[in-house]
Amino acid sequence: MPIHEKSLIRPENLVTHDQLEIDGVDVSGHWSTFIQSRAVTDYNENLQEEIAALPGGEYIHRCWQCGSCTNACTVNAVNPDFNPRYWIYLIRMGMEDELVRDKDIIWQCVSCNKCTYACPRDVVPEGVMKATAHWLELKGYTEKSPSTIFDEGFSAQVFERGKIEDGKVLRDFFAKTGQPLTQPWLVAMVKGLILRFPVAMLMKLGLATFFRPKTSGWGRARDAINEYVEEREAANRKALGLKAHGAE
Repeated sequence: MPIHEKSLIRPENLVTHDQLEIDGVDVSGHWSTFIQSRAVTDYNENLQEEIAALPGGEYIHRCWQCGSCTNACTVNAVNPDFNPRYWIYLIRMGMEDELVRDKDIIWQCVSCNKCTYACPRDVVPEGVMKATAHWLELKGYTEKSPSTIFDEGFSAQVFERGKIEDGKVLRDFFAKTGQPLTQPWLVAMVKGLILRFPVAMLMKLGLATFFRPKTSGWGRARDAINEYVEEREAANRKALGLKAHGAE
């Protein structure tokens, strides 16, 4: 499963001679482009197993590099550097440093699942992208992405109370990501709600802001969910050879 695309070759590894003549033939410019060889020093023979141990990455070993995932990818259509096929290749080859070089765009997966529907091998590329983003975070290569922060805030409210209050989810997300609450789109949406929603509905939404909704008898379910989440997080860290949270 070699990679042949020139776009995937790092620019610093391409060498072009402005003036070069071989046996009387001028091969200057792009005719004399060479790819510098390099020694692979970043090999991690456990990388595929580490990704496969995280939720979503279980079937990465099935990939045969057909490229259907990248071809179907919503984000790739806008940003050609977002290339799931290439990252799966790096993971399976154990090229950790090369993978980490793209850490700032891997998390941009929008979970449209077009790649998963297109994949002929049931690799579930969307899951692999999520597992890879989680791997980068657990390894300390990246801070939590905005999407992760939103997911955690949303989930935490569901785990705690069994219901969500949309306003609090947004307020907490903006606060944790350093964004102002007065987003133009949010102001426009609120104005639209005020003009179009019945007064009774607006009052209900307003009360939910101060008296957060809660599912009755939720305590036992909350404890079970929190226990499961802690177990999964511990298992994920163990799979990567990391210590549990709070461990010396």
